[in-house]
Amino acid sequence: MIAMSCHTTSGVTMTTEPKDFTAQLTQLGFRAGRDAIAAFLTHAHKSRLGPTETVEALIALERRAREATNLARRTRAACLGTFKPLDRFDWAHPRKIDRALIDRLCALDFATRGENVLLRGQSGVGKTMLAKNIGLAALLAGKTVRFTTLAGALADLLQQESLPAFERRIKRYTQPAVLILDELGYLPCDSRAADILFNIISRRHEQRSTIISTNLAFKQWGTVFPGAACVVALVDRFAQHCHKVDIDAESWRDLHAFERDDSPDTTTPHQTKTKKR
Repeated sequence: MIAMSCHTTSGVTMTTEPKDFTAQLTQLGFRAGRDAIAAFLTHAHKSRLGPTETVEALIALERRAREATNLARRTRAACLGTFKPLDRFDWAHPRKIDRALIDRLCALDFATRGENVLLRGQSGVGKTMLAKNIGLAALLAGKTVRFTTLAGALADLLQQESLPAFERRIKRYTQPAVLILDELGYLPCDSRAADILFNIISRRHEQRSTIISTNLAFKQWGTVFPGAACVVALVDRFAQHCHKVDIDAESWRDLHAFERDDSPDTTTPHQTKTKKR
């Protein structure tokens, strides 16, 4: 009886062991999915992995899962939206652009040093596309990123009704390793908005990188914030450690219907056949 009892218990354990381990690892906080853990346990058993090999492989599995989860979380927070990859940028179109500098910026040395980037050119020359690609490179390198239009960021902060609420919300723009403020110069701002932007740039100064796209030279920033006393200090603070990318070109969108190509083709093969009929 005792021998049968031990044999039966052992058989049940072998049958349910992978499922039990999967549940226990999930309860311990493993990010790897249940199916991935179960597949790993099956592989480890069939391959007769030793204890050290099993632990090493399990650690590698969990590390990959955590990296994927972390990237997905940071990608959602970055708000980059949809954009064309850098390999689709028409480098032959601009009359002037420093491609080598763009390549260096995508290598992210500037972000390691807390330096800033200015992308300057008229509307439609690819400033936003380049900024988002630099942001993507930062995400893939494990950094936190936040993309927003300058108008959107200022509107968000201006509507905070108390100082504590403002301080909580401004962290959205001061804490990311790379902050991208798009479209400075397209809408006028009052002196309070200028003070908020100066506040953001000052808190990030020499610690975290800020990328600004604009159609204006530094000396013209005062036209965006008429009467604001902090504009000179704002420009000085931002420009102190700043890589400037000037893009001299006609609007790519106007010449090549850039916007029509922005929308991905979501037509399914079935829909295509239906249309042909």
